[in-house]
Amino acid sequence: MQILVIGASSQIGHFLLPRLAAAGEDVLAMSRTSRGDHPDWLVGHLPDGMPSLPPLKAIVCLGPVNWMAHWLSLTRLPGTPHVLATSSMSAETKRDSANADERELSRTLRDAETQLSTTCASRGMPWTIFRPTLIYGAGLDKSLTPVVQGALRRHVFPLPAGRGQRQPVHADDIAAAIVAALALPAGRNQTFSIGGGERLSAAEMFRRARRTAGSVTLPLPIPRFILNVATLVSPAMRGPIHRLDSDLIADNRPLEAALDIHPRAFSPRPETWQVAS
Repeated sequence: MQILVIGASSQIGHFLLPRLAAAGEDVLAMSRTSRGDHPDWLVGHLPDGMPSLPPLKAIVCLGPVNWMAHWLSLTRLPGTPHVLATSSMSAETKRDSANADERELSRTLRDAETQLSTTCASRGMPWTIFRPTLIYGAGLDKSLTPVVQGALRRHVFPLPAGRGQRQPVHADDIAAAIVAALALPAGRNQTFSIGGGERLSAAEMFRRARRTAGSVTLPLPIPRFILNVATLVSPAMRGPIHRLDSDLIADNRPLEAALDIHPRAFSPRPETWQVAS
């Protein structure tokens, strides 16, 4: 039986498809646009643009977990496929954000996780949810890569002050965790936090990204008082700036114990910031 990968063109999907192929799995890849280099690529999207599906061994959703949970609750699938989905550590780290939109995002994620696990349990389908920290690795993320690429265009790299710990996780390590959860009984009916193998300050994370950007940029330190002024000028910046001094990390011990997955340290290279082909 096949494994359906929803959001296969995402940064995690870029690493997951080869890993599944190497494991001997038969994969149905799906995204909003087709890929001519993959013979079993479906076109579709959550929650209301899904194609008809055959009986499946598993469904891996790399798209929004709330859309997946909504679609699953309204869809009767043949058999009892294992459902795996990526959520976000924002479910916890933004719970008490100063920004109302971020608090709402946290609530939406937690509600979706509950809906997905409850739906699966009621139908006898195993489930696994992953909560990654900041993801990088294929040049497709919306966090560090835009900062690096913007700095390369301007030849100036902003370096905001920040004491909070960060734990960037490589997309390939998440892909490895998904493959392990498919294979191991200990990966079923669990929610796993997953961060990188190294914790470093937010300031050091940006410094390291600059050192590995692949071209010379002028460092532009942004001191705390400038950041504080920015929160007064733009209320939407309060959450992101306040979190610079907050720890946004994950406890990897349950993941490591259950799946024997040990994510790598934050050691990007210039190609890390280029869009993967």
